[in-house]
Amino acid sequence: LLIVNTGPGKGKTTAAFGLALRMLGHGRRVGVVQFIKGAWHTGEKDALARFGDLVEWHTMGEGFTWETQDLQRDIAAAGRAWEKARALMDDPSISLVILDELNIALRYDYLDLEQVVEVLKARRPDLHVVVTGRNAKPPLVEAADLVTEMEVKKHHFAAGVKAQQGIEF
Repeated sequence: LLIVNTGPGKGKTTAAFGLALRMLGHGRRVGVVQFIKGAWHTGEKDALARFGDLVEWHTMGEGFTWETQDLQRDIAAAGRAWEKARALMDDPSISLVILDELNIALRYDYLDLEQVVEVLKARRPDLHVVVTGRNAKPPLVEAADLVTEMEVKKHHFAAGVKAQQGIEF
């Protein structure tokens, strides 16, 4: 399946990692490519690292868009991340690939949308791919088998509560 987790609400990446745990529970390999997130330390990366060679994790972003002022560097980083994603998708030992924040890279035109959608549509039949991030582009939504839009009803950030270990990271 091609799964897209999008929308302004919290939980897009968290839902993708829930699927990763499910896949790992069946002894199947998972690949993760983080397109935007930089060197931010997260609990999920540490937890999934405990599965050893069943998980291949690549954090390849330069940080969220408000943390950089170098567009060419962001485009280059997205290109490197996409090449890594393609390599993981071509690896027959991997059953699930999570393309975390790919929607952000597509939103800012760091990658060619048409090419990305064509590659995702042409993936091998036994591979599941999850794409996360706000503002999924309509062609990606159309190509997907499952699209979930996370909606904000209430968020603790609005009350001034900062990011919490184990909740946001």
